[in-house]
Amino acid sequence: MAELLPEHPEFLWRNPEPAAGYDVVIVGGGGHGLATAYYLASVHGITNVAILEKGWLAGGNMARNTTIIRSNYLWDESAGMYEKALKLWEGWPEELEYDFLFSQRGVMNLAHTLQDVRDSERRVYANRLNGIDSQWLTPQEAQEVCPILNVSDDIRYPVLGGTYQPRAGIAKHDHVAWALARKCDEMGVDIIQNCEVTGFVKDGDRVVGVETSRGRINAGKVGLAAAGSSSLLADLAGFRLPIQSHPLQALVSELFEPVHPTVVMSNHVHVYVSQAHKGELVMGAGVDTYNGYGQRGSFHVIEEQMAAAVELFPIFARAHVLRTWGGIVDTTLDASPIISATPIDDLYVNCGWGTGGFKATPAAGMTFAHTIATGAPHPLNEAFTLERFETGHLIDEHGAAAVAH
Repeated sequence: MAELLPEHPEFLWRNPEPAAGYDVVIVGGGGHGLATAYYLASVHGITNVAILEKGWLAGGNMARNTTIIRSNYLWDESAGMYEKALKLWEGWPEELEYDFLFSQRGVMNLAHTLQDVRDSERRVYANRLNGIDSQWLTPQEAQEVCPILNVSDDIRYPVLGGTYQPRAGIAKHDHVAWALARKCDEMGVDIIQNCEVTGFVKDGDRVVGVETSRGRINAGKVGLAAAGSSSLLADLAGFRLPIQSHPLQALVSELFEPVHPTVVMSNHVHVYVSQAHKGELVMGAGVDTYNGYGQRGSFHVIEEQMAAAVELFPIFARAHVLRTWGGIVDTTLDASPIISATPIDDLYVNCGWGTGGFKATPAAGMTFAHTIATGAPHPLNEAFTLERFETGHLIDEHGAAAVAH
């Protein structure tokens, strides 16, 4: 048998048995759970931490997203969070000592109607006020950035222009998870796979541990980072979250030579597409409209996004779909996340990212770790607590959240 290379994921972290207890237990072994544990250990010196993952490491949305990274959100609160994330992304390859193929190839959001144009230009101006690299492109300029884009007038929804963020891009999601897992393990964090949380142990209104498929684990504090399953965990803990879970589908084509140099998104015709490092075209659209926890979706969503893709990129007409899959996204009524304490003492939640979770991974982990370690929100997530749904101070990002990102 050929000897496995040292870089093989099997050797990047230990697979320990659960200890009797930890200072902090993180529920969810995806990008946000791993990033939270990383910052708890590296910034706050809390290393007696366990990450509990009901399946395999990063087997949920972390392995099912389309890897888009950008920060061109409309409101100040969102722009602050996502721009911090993008700056952290830019330093992570060196900090984590891992090349996870971070490619700043730019992200373009197309406009197809006059209202699209007005909204897009408004977002460009807002981005510039927040120091975010953002620009408006005419149809001809958009085609210069992406030569295969169809900017002719004889299609259903002609391209009237688009926003463009040059520093945005993509990264290899699996490699990001492996990089974080290796660093967490080096600092003493236990990564426990195949360990599903089935209940919470409470002393009055305070959480003191979790019941799992591998026995009870005591905890000083518990952080929930379980994306689409967050509402189920909250129900087990005895409170409700203002989120809904939906399936979100994506697909990839067979492998091609490089033809698509950037990331293009269209909210109006509902498709976004990039080309991965291996050569496959990666495509997605909006969420399936029904609520559900299945990692699959409806065929008509795929059919409609393929029609939109072929209209925008006629060169794709003879490409073949290789595989499709789905994830479970948790959405709030204002399309903004929740990073907050909960009604249960020492229980914290990071959820509601909808389709924007991957791009926020570094900042989400940093702010959630701060919130858990100090018991108070970081300045970047002060506006993203549960209290906003009582006060009405919502952060409506439905427009900047675009199709599904």
